[in-house]
Amino acid sequence: MARLRVLSPGPVAAVLAALAAVGCVSDGDTAGRAVPAGVSFEGVETRLLDDDLVNFRVEMTGARDRDDVAAYARCAAAQYALIRGFGFARHVRTNVQEQGGVWVGDAVYTISPALPRGLQTLDAEVVAAACAEQGIPTV
Repeated sequence: MARLRVLSPGPVAAVLAALAAVGCVSDGDTAGRAVPAGVSFEGVETRLLDDDLVNFRVEMTGARDRDDVAAYARCAAAQYALIRGFGFARHVRTNVQEQGGVWVGDAVYTISPALPRGLQTLDAEVVAAACAEQGIPTV
């Protein structure tokens, strides 16, 4: 049986740790990773590809690495799922490019009312709350 160890205090961190332990939050979630100094979130474009398939294009400057950009896209996906009345999302793919200090993420997520199958799923309410706590904007 896996042992759960919560590294950061607070109910959101505890829930994220528990969800990560059972595979409900993808690796690289927003817990425990503060927004870097000097970061600028330049915006999110959403494009509905199908009834439950959504593309998120995020742009930012000051990111440390691809994980910061992926977190921005994940936060957008979580909030979008909530806006559409869904409670969950599943990560399909994220492509990240950096040119001249501008980081662009192109992510695709499915959204659903019930926990979808797969390893890279997220509880939209929990992730959106963690994003707000970390200072990462959503849609």
